[in-house]
Amino acid sequence: MKNLMLAGAIAALPFLSHAELNVIADLGGKSAVPFYEGINAEPQPHEQSIQPDYSEGSVLPVATPELTPGMVEPRALNLPGIGALFLIGDDGQSQEWLSRNAELLTRRGAVGMVVNVSSSTSLQQLRQIAPNLQLAPVSGSDLARRIKLEHYPVLITEHSLSQQVSAQ
Repeated sequence: MKNLMLAGAIAALPFLSHAELNVIADLGGKSAVPFYEGINAEPQPHEQSIQPDYSEGSVLPVATPELTPGMVEPRALNLPGIGALFLIGDDGQSQEWLSRNAELLTRRGAVGMVVNVSSSTSLQQLRQIAPNLQLAPVSGSDLARRIKLEHYPVLITEHSLSQQVSAQ
């Protein structure tokens, strides 16, 4: 009997998915309906589909006013799980630092954030300096505020922040 009732309930599920729900109690708060509107929504013929432009060129130029090229005093950090992350710009100091440290950064599996870059041409020049490294144009404002950082180029790891790159 239980199996028959369960089979009947499962068979009724497709029909219930379009049924209106009865409110048993309303204790206030905000409606969750907006969260569900996109689920199985039928496209409306009068709506024009607008695809956002997520291409890399659409985010350029990138400027991080909190960060400028300069000297960084090494210090200890406690950022479990961050891996190896470096911050650079398209300035001469960053280009020199990247050129000097590209091999060690590659060995460490480091990923680069280009926090100040004026154009796709400038970004491509950085990529030519270090073709084996992943470089992404992205604002470093939030990171700079969180770890109280003012200058780059810099390597950030779980345990430290420094302009010196070791083979570790």
